[in-house]
Amino acid sequence: MIETQVIGIDNNPKGKINISKEIYGCEVNGEILHTAVVNFLANQRQGTHATKTIGMVRGGGKKPWKQKHTGRARHGSSRSTIWKGGATTFGPSPRDYSYNLNKKVKRLALKNALSSKFSNGEIIVLDTMSSMFAENNKPSTKKMLNVLNGLGLARQSVLIVLEDRDDNIVMSSRNLINIDVAKAIDITTYDVLNHDKVIIIKGALEVINNRLLKVDA
Repeated sequence: MIETQVIGIDNNPKGKINISKEIYGCEVNGEILHTAVVNFLANQRQGTHATKTIGMVRGGGKKPWKQKHTGRARHGSSRSTIWKGGATTFGPSPRDYSYNLNKKVKRLALKNALSSKFSNGEIIVLDTMSSMFAENNKPSTKKMLNVLNGLGLARQSVLIVLEDRDDNIVMSSRNLINIDVAKAIDITTYDVLNHDKVIIIKGALEVINNRLLKVDA
């Protein structure tokens, strides 16, 4: 186990907690991280790009000019791929870029990403965030911005990892640039690596443990 500091939204210490060395202290493998990120980005691609082949372009049925004795090159259609307004040669067609990655590889990549962030001091374990809404229980972008600034995270991209969905936190963050909120059960390797800092709410640590330390039968 690794001992780490837990802080409050006022940036004051709230004690210490033990976190799993297997998740936050494993040896980082760059190849595993690259594999997981490429897989994630590939699965986000729509694949709806398309160009027209010569069989799809409208017109061009008539031969532009006779075959011989014109002094010009021979052409059979004004929709040839070398003509302006013609078809496209070897252009992209709609396709599905997504592919599956082994679950064990995905879990290992996420462990590597969290370990990399932790070793670089880029993970903050926060006692709670809900306390900022104690007065009126309503979302407030201003309060969220003040908390992030108080934690020294101004002008940084931040991923906030929650134990479960909290609408106040989600709605308070959605208008802030480069601030994303996700449940611990849903975070990906790309999410972790794509942010400067990762705030993990204390209660979310157990969810991450249950997700990444389970053994396949």
